Amino acid sequence: MEGRTDPDPGAHRPGIAQGEPHMSTARLGLRRMKPRDPFETFRAASPLELFFDLVFVVAVSMISAQLHHFYAENHVGEGIVAFLLVFFGIWWAWMNFTWFATSFDTDDWLYRILTIIQMAGALVLAGGVGAAMSEGDFTVATLGYLVMRVPLVCQWLRAAASSPELRVTALRYAGGVAVVQVLWLLRLLLPAEVGIWGFLVLVLAEVSVPVWAETARKTPWHPSHIAERYGCFTLIVLGESILASTGAIVDAAAAQEHLGALLPIAACGLVLAAGMWWIYFSREHHEHFGSLRNALTFGYGHYLVFAAAASFSAGIEVAIDFADGHAELGRVAAAATLTVPIALFVLTTWFITLRKSLPRPTSLLFLVLTVLLAACAFVPGENTLGSMAAAAVVMILLVVLLELPATLAASERIEELEEAEGAGA
Repeated sequence: MEGRTDPDPGAHRPGIAQGEPHMSTARLGLRRMKPRDPFETFRAASPLELFFDLVFVVAVSMISAQLHHFYAENHVGEGIVAFLLVFFGIWWAWMNFTWFATSFDTDDWLYRILTIIQMAGALVLAGGVGAAMSEGDFTVATLGYLVMRVPLVCQWLRAAASSPELRVTALRYAGGVAVVQVLWLLRLLLPAEVGIWGFLVLVLAEVSVPVWAETARKTPWHPSHIAERYGCFTLIVLGESILASTGAIVDAAAAQEHLGALLPIAACGLVLAAGMWWIYFSREHHEHFGSLRNALTFGYGHYLVFAAAASFSAGIEVAIDFADGHAELGRVAAAATLTVPIALFVLTTWFITLRKSLPRPTSLLFLVLTVLLAACAFVPGENTLGSMAAAAVVMILLVVLLELPATLAASERIEELEEAEGAGA
């Protein structure tokens, strides 16, 4: 199937599902929500999907800002727990939409409207981030989550009606999402002291729904499309760190304060963000979807990738606060808010993709450098700049470790080709 030609290129344009409109829906301008071909060529993220990402990153930005506030007040443990809980809702809604879209995106008006409603839910959830993280009041956040989940149930019901071969799978998704959503609403009635345990139980229920549904019959995901979607969201979240450092530099320049200390922090932040980008995109990701287990590992593992990238943004702001003299954290703790998320990002990327392609000695050295990356928080100094500079050096070493073998091999191939051409002449 890999090498087959497309008999009708127009049927595989990005955003257009296969199949003709059903008689009962043609008058409404709707297509049958049949499963898309996982081997279709030139499948790329649609404008609607990219718009979806931009809306969701607003919520991610709000969560990162709240985490920074916790750090600034020296409530590190409490802030991390609150961040991970609230971030789950955003990540899970994004992930569910992404995998549904790769299988059933029709890009008709009903599909677009239901997707835009999910975006509205993300904004409502973002509005409840402050209360959820600082006061433990998840009412607004849960209502926003409800607004995101109801359209997804409708999408799965539509897929069940249009795709007899995947009806059981689609109904399992619809039923599972609906039941768990009702339980989320009921959780609001629990006392605060047991609410956290109810949250964790429902997280397990949420992540179990795809496992249960896919055992009926696997939905047809498009590997390259999924890899692109995850890559795009990773880029957007990493961009938050650049925005954080740039905003601080602009403010410092306007006030003419601490500019000499902030410029090196911004430079190190850029090197670290660039290194995270380089490592993440150093290998093709679409090659790791051969089985349901691999797909779940890739999808679920990105919870840590996205969370680490988002908290990296908060760490940059903590470093800036420390340089300004406004941080209540100690130097090591302030540096750790930056180095630990970076190390977690690198480690998770290695686990998801790199470990399958790197030789064992290279993997071991890579892991050692990753541990050193986190340990850079202990580099002595008056502020966090020493830790950031050390982390930037380790990041460069990680990139060199990944790229040097391929570069040397490419150089050898070029030399062989040049020698062959010279001999032929």
